[in-house]
Amino acid sequence: MSDRIFITGGASGLGREIALRWARTGARVCIGDLNDARGAQVEAEIRQAGGTGMYVHCDVTSSEDLQAVAQRLVGEWGGIDIVVNNAGVATAGTVNAEPIEQWQWILNINLLGVVRGCQVFAPLLRAQQRGHIVNVASMAGLVHPPGMGSYNASKAAVVAFSETLFLELANDNVGVTVVCPSFFQTNLAESLRTTDPKAAAGVAKLLSKGRITAAGVADSVFNAVQANQFLVLPHADDRKTHLMKRWLPLRTYLNKMRHLTRKSFPGGRAAAAAKEA
Repeated sequence: MSDRIFITGGASGLGREIALRWARTGARVCIGDLNDARGAQVEAEIRQAGGTGMYVHCDVTSSEDLQAVAQRLVGEWGGIDIVVNNAGVATAGTVNAEPIEQWQWILNINLLGVVRGCQVFAPLLRAQQRGHIVNVASMAGLVHPPGMGSYNASKAAVVAFSETLFLELANDNVGVTVVCPSFFQTNLAESLRTTDPKAAAGVAKLLSKGRITAAGVADSVFNAVQANQFLVLPHADDRKTHLMKRWLPLRTYLNKMRHLTRKSFPGGRAAAAAKEA
């Protein structure tokens, strides 16, 4: 039988590529998004790729929206096999530059959007005694560079929540995967909120220079679900960095990170001196 999969933020970027990756296997693919025009386009692309497509207008800040999707999928498809909590936004700024409203905005989407999705769909998967949840985090959830406090925190929380969920669902034959890509070519910069124009330009530049594509990340997600793999690090360099953080003494790791980020984020006295000049 073909998979039945639901993907939030599925009308663009990584969500779209995950939808098309499963569509090529003949899956029934439901995408949720706020952009109806893009959603309709991707629904057609899913069909062209060999899958059954469904687009639903869905806001991950609304439990009611997610519950309505779940009810529709149960009614029309008899259930769901894979849920991908992919919808997310970006922020940048130092601790004294990010207003608390920016923190609230990103946490409500990046973290609580994932939590809401799991609260709605985990009971269905448990009742079926099978299924898989994929939570899209970021390498920023494992390694935390300066100038990205709220984004780092939102993604680190998704990693922590995913580990908790893995343990809670382990005896119900429900798998959990958390995906932690670094920068890759996607439209994440469209959602970026920051008070620093240089930060916006820097994020856009890093995204455009990504060494792997959204399609490549989607392949990694597909393979991880098949293998019931918990942690996915699509970038080879990130796998090395993750090992470095795990095995180096903490002080050594922090000093190394301070050295690596010094040019891009002088901070402290250097920033004050530049301002005075």
